[in-house]
Amino acid sequence: MARDAQLSLSENVSNTSSSSSNTNNSRITPSSLPVPPINDVPVICSDVVKSTAIESTIPPVDEDTDFAAMEDEEVLSSLLRGDLKDHQLEKKLGDYERAVRVRRGLYEQYLNKSLDLIPYEHFDYKKVFGANCEIVLGYVPIPLGIVGPLTINGELVYIPMATTEGCLVASTNRGCKAISVGGGCCSVVLKDAITRAPCVRMPSAMRAAAVKRWLGIQENYKQVEEAFNSTTNYGRLESVEATIAGRNVYLRFSCMSGDAMGMNMVSKGCLKAIDVLETHFPDMVLVAISGNMCTDKKPAAINWILGRGKSIVVEAVIPDCVVKSVLKSSVHDMIETNKQKNHIGSAMAGSIGGFNAHAANIVTAVFLATGQDPAQNVESSNCLTIMEYAEDGKSLHVSVTMPSIEVGTVGGGTHLPAQAGCLDICGVRGAAKGAGSSPGDNARKLAQIVGGAVLAGELSLMAALAANHLVRSHMQHNRKTTTDDSTASSTEHTAHSNVHINISSLRKTSSMPDLST
Repeated sequence: MARDAQLSLSENVSNTSSSSSNTNNSRITPSSLPVPPINDVPVICSDVVKSTAIESTIPPVDEDTDFAAMEDEEVLSSLLRGDLKDHQLEKKLGDYERAVRVRRGLYEQYLNKSLDLIPYEHFDYKKVFGANCEIVLGYVPIPLGIVGPLTINGELVYIPMATTEGCLVASTNRGCKAISVGGGCCSVVLKDAITRAPCVRMPSAMRAAAVKRWLGIQENYKQVEEAFNSTTNYGRLESVEATIAGRNVYLRFSCMSGDAMGMNMVSKGCLKAIDVLETHFPDMVLVAISGNMCTDKKPAAINWILGRGKSIVVEAVIPDCVVKSVLKSSVHDMIETNKQKNHIGSAMAGSIGGFNAHAANIVTAVFLATGQDPAQNVESSNCLTIMEYAEDGKSLHVSVTMPSIEVGTVGGGTHLPAQAGCLDICGVRGAAKGAGSSPGDNARKLAQIVGGAVLAGELSLMAALAANHLVRSHMQHNRKTTTDDSTASSTEHTAHSNVHINISSLRKTSSMPDLST
């Protein structure tokens, strides 16, 4: 709702008596205060940007006003009058949970709806403020499951997964069992470098080509590298690749980032490196620090081919007896289904990086649990799942190749209590420390844990698909029970007895062949 526009109507807001029975801990309800009419004003978002006309009607905030000493409803009145902006609540009140409570009261009035279904109490908002979220109303709990133990490189690990999709955790856990019973999986990090690709513009394509040639000279590259590395204790520039498009130059910087995911680190280094380039090319103009050749949070072949973040491969050999006893399928059927679905089907769809069954399911669940950026599941879920006969001609050899997993164990959401606890479960909380450890060890291990979980999820789902168990398991485990057992049994019997479809009753379209003959 437009609090800015409402401010000009503040004469309609009655002042709340200081003798109000409400205390600082009382809940503000939608009916607590009269609300200015809102239907005749435009919606303006909660940021500090305002139109000039509206801004002229808003009195400046009195810096001497002690909002912390006011009752909650007095603070809310100040918000509606324009004496205070809701993005200032945390600073002005000095109590983060109280700031959230007052803001909830404000938005309950704007929405004319209760926010009771959204919890807000017992959360450490001090860790969130200025770091993870703004205009906070509360938090959204997500169920957290755990799978394992999964044997990765000889080590038993347990993996937390936050999800609302029924069967996902149970299915992944089945895959973990099959891998561990079969002897475990092996994983290796092939490449570790986060990327950022600024776009710079030159007066001509010839000048753009000159930039590319200049960077190709070793002593020139050393200048850029030195400038980049001066901005960080842990980041190290690995390479810069220049791509020309007319007058534009896209400079794809690849950087080691220690145990951080590294986007802020590499961006800071890029700016310093461009300062060096500008001294040699004063006609250079920085268009954008991210020119989309990075590529961050978007499907891109460059990530699939060259990698981004951690590039890993995980493999396991599952004995045929384990495929039968644990996965309830056969090696032949799983290999064939994987080929027809994950390879041919994905190729027919023109997929980029999607040659898998559901890698994104597992990646996202682990990301949410461990404080990663969930939007980066786009490139982090790039995955090629391969299933073939092992060397003995009977067992199943399965592997997942994932070229662009973007994870960190410091920074972002990893410092929040629950997410830090999940990293603890994985044994990778914080920066790698101790004898023999190197910067980035924990982040690299987390990437391999993600890959191991994906391998488990792929195994279990492909087994279910090969045996045609998928729909049956979801109907059994992923549906809320609303009938008693006898009714459910009767319904199931009816469903199974009516499997024949009347072809003539299907709605025909121009793309459907005649199926009646």
